[in-house]
Amino acid sequence: MQTSDIFDLTNILILAVAVIIFLRLRSVLGRRTGNERPRLDPYAASDAAAPREGNVITLPRTGVQPPASRPAGPSVDERLASLPPESSARGPLRDIAAADPSFEVGLFLSGAKVAYETIVTAYAHGDRDTLRNLLSPEVYDSFNAVISERESRGETAEFSFVGLASADISEAHLEAQMAHVTVRFVSDLVTAVRDRAGNVVEGDLKAVRRVTDVWTFARDVSSPNPNWRLVATDSAES
Repeated sequence: MQTSDIFDLTNILILAVAVIIFLRLRSVLGRRTGNERPRLDPYAASDAAAPREGNVITLPRTGVQPPASRPAGPSVDERLASLPPESSARGPLRDIAAADPSFEVGLFLSGAKVAYETIVTAYAHGDRDTLRNLLSPEVYDSFNAVISERESRGETAEFSFVGLASADISEAHLEAQMAHVTVRFVSDLVTAVRDRAGNVVEGDLKAVRRVTDVWTFARDVSSPNPNWRLVATDSAES
């Protein structure tokens, strides 16, 4: 065999191998049809946001947008609606309601009733922790002194809260940012005090007593703390 024939045969073999490799690659990679998704190039400028005919493009916000409008709360008159028309406290309560958007007569009295029962019960049982959270320091000191005297004599109080006959706002005033509201409570109680030997030395466990208490609650209307505290007390038999 001549050298040219060997060369031609070698070329044919190389070409055959190249064709086989190309066919393999084509079967694995597939064909480009023009519909392929382009490769993602994170550094290339995107034209995805470019406006297209027929599309609606949302404009970007500029500056700070105004907050959504909120429905107005109850008016001052609406928050005083449960107050008797003849109440002498209406004027001062209007001032308090104007300074404190959360103040509403009905809600205040509901809370005052709960506070009244809680305080008189805690006082009878000598529950200082409860009293400390609901009373001003001055009123707490006064209540605590009576409790301490009772304990020093070895006396114990027996108490039953029968119910509230009424609770009405009698006075109010706003001084600077401090609101004061006075409530006249008329309640039915059963109370008695026993000595060390267990004898009743004060009160009567078989009799319901009607008591009138005039209590003043206060709150700083500029404070985020919504709680009112008892700051003054007065009482008289009904």
